Amino acid sequence: MRAELKVEGIARRVEGPLLFLERTVNVGLNEAVQVIGRDGVERLGRVATLDEDSMIVEVLESTAGLGVRDTVISVQAEPVCFDVGPNMLGRVFDSVGRPLDGQSPVPAMRRLRIDGLTINPARRALPCDFIETGVTAIDLMNSLVRGQKLPLFSGGGLPHDRLATEIAQRARLRGNNDEFAVVFVGIGVSHDVAESFRSAMETSGALGHTAMFLNRADESSAQRLLTPRFALTAAEYLAFVEGRHVLVIMTDMTNYCEALREVSASHGEIPGRKGFPGYMYSDLATIFERAGCLHGNPGTLTQLPIVTLPGDDIGHPIPDLTGYITEGQIVLDRDLHRGNTYPPVNVLPSLSRLMDYGTGEGFTDADHPQLTSQLFASYANARRVRVLASVMGQEGLSEIDNSYLEFGDRFEQELISQDAPRTLEESMTIGWATLAVLPDGELTRLSNEQIDACIRRHRRHD
Repeated sequence: MRAELKVEGIARRVEGPLLFLERTVNVGLNEAVQVIGRDGVERLGRVATLDEDSMIVEVLESTAGLGVRDTVISVQAEPVCFDVGPNMLGRVFDSVGRPLDGQSPVPAMRRLRIDGLTINPARRALPCDFIETGVTAIDLMNSLVRGQKLPLFSGGGLPHDRLATEIAQRARLRGNNDEFAVVFVGIGVSHDVAESFRSAMETSGALGHTAMFLNRADESSAQRLLTPRFALTAAEYLAFVEGRHVLVIMTDMTNYCEALREVSASHGEIPGRKGFPGYMYSDLATIFERAGCLHGNPGTLTQLPIVTLPGDDIGHPIPDLTGYITEGQIVLDRDLHRGNTYPPVNVLPSLSRLMDYGTGEGFTDADHPQLTSQLFASYANARRVRVLASVMGQEGLSEIDNSYLEFGDRFEQELISQDAPRTLEESMTIGWATLAVLPDGELTRLSNEQIDACIRRHRRHD
């Protein structure tokens, strides 16, 4: 059911993507609208703000040419929805789910609200099992678990886009990959970066099990706010209707938050910390909390959002609030990047809080947790010895301290740095070899059996 409202005589103004109107019909917040200008082109919009006398409509496309006396607003009787179907994989969509690949729209099997499925919290299950990304710093040191939301924190100019693309290309299940899918979301990216994402997925063959949503930097801020919601609606369909294991990679959530601040300011809302709206935490939660597992449903939805740190400040409101909602973080380090380490993941501030639920016997390898624990402890000690050496010189160090310096270099150059994807078994083999430079007495996180079977074997080979 629709109601039509002729703007003539009641519109107040058009300001950027916003139409300021008098309220003369019964509408609801976030209700979808069609905005039709004198050119006859239909533009998607939604009711963003309303009170008893007025309302604001966000137009999700260009408002060029719209006037206050010749625009018709066709109000839908439902929120913004997305028509989804089983043929979404292998397709490229724009910010609001329209095909960008020149093909016809996806045949709709369901029409879902973009603000997410209504899920009883009691149906949520604890995330478990393992997604292999091909990146040692993640798979071995900070494992990604199905149903988890694990952000990647990066500074400006660091290779987070390259890493995101490689993870999208290489990520897989340790078993049947017929049920695995990727939803790749580019938020506020330039046209050349968007095309590079698309080309990389096509040439690698990964696009066949991927649905891409690309929001360009020259599109409206209001449209940018809906991009992750359209993408996550597709992911929810693939996960909870088709029963797939879906990995959603979103880059860059900082662009999303900047758009949220811009739209909030245009509404005249009171700004909060650093100009961001006070509800940014709850707004981000509506996105991140769509990850998870459901009792009785074989599918899972896992999120790997990428957040660039303004001014490399991990205490900035965007990463700060993201950290409260998500289950850990992967941190890219500028010093490692300068030292030609790729990917430049600093494992010490990185953390996967759900790693214990998806690794070890029955999931990855029985020795995986102990190996990871020993690598963390040894690398932390190596960083301490580096500071000591910078003060007193390497010649003043003990033999054990010098072995830690060698371990630290090999850890960064041989274990963390990689130029090709690795299986978990390959990463573990390099991890054991890296620890072999340390004396047995320093391997306090490993059992005698593990030292005999794994460490001493590498010493003999060396």
